[in-house]
Amino acid sequence: MACPGAWAPLPELPEKNCGYREVQYWDQRYRDAADSAPYEWFGDFSSFRDLLEPELRPEDRILVLGCGNSALSYELLLGGFPDVTSVDCSSVVVAAMRARYAHVPDLRWETMDVRALGFPSGSFDVVLEKGTLDALLTGERDPWNVSSEGIHTVDQVLSEVSRVLVPGGQFISMTPAAPHFRTRHYAQARYGWSLRHATYGNGFHFHFYLMQKGKELSVAQLALGAQILSPPRPPTPPCFLQDSDHEDFLSAIQL
Repeated sequence: MACPGAWAPLPELPEKNCGYREVQYWDQRYRDAADSAPYEWFGDFSSFRDLLEPELRPEDRILVLGCGNSALSYELLLGGFPDVTSVDCSSVVVAAMRARYAHVPDLRWETMDVRALGFPSGSFDVVLEKGTLDALLTGERDPWNVSSEGIHTVDQVLSEVSRVLVPGGQFISMTPAAPHFRTRHYAQARYGWSLRHATYGNGFHFHFYLMQKGKELSVAQLALGAQILSPPRPPTPPCFLQDSDHEDFLSAIQL
């Protein structure tokens, strides 16, 4: 097995960016990459460790959404956070991760749709996601005007996250999407959480959003959240052609 955090070679891309939303694409990708090193979206554990670790306790029950073949779950265990459950829509990668970390039986891997989590309410102290929401939004063409389908999809995930968190629990989201695009999704009173923001990375900065269940959003954040159905209309963004697609596509759409 490659060293945790190593970058795998660039894998096969879907024909269109919206293919990143399809289970079939991920199943085939992970079949083709069965022996590959972990692939880390938006930085490995070391790049955001200083932000993440102060928010965690050794006894926390942690859920990782859309784990893929990232080493994050294993690195959390090595960092002193042993209670980690990881889910992904691809049964192929879940089987591969069970086999890769068979020597660590405390790590749990489940095939699951993040829009309908199969856990009882209040099952986790911390929920993490890194790029999962971005992948679900890849069909969107205009980041300023997310479709009703896209809004609904994000709401399904966030509602489930809020449900499985204990009071005081935290949801942490890592993404290339800047606050003027992503805050309006997170800043909804119905989720029952507060919202903080930080950045990490050298050169290009990724965004680290932290929501704590049981605390309140600010008036300004609620105002941004109210724009979800009627966001401001900027100039039409440039079209990103498929022939220039690469694994940084999520940085381009900024959803």
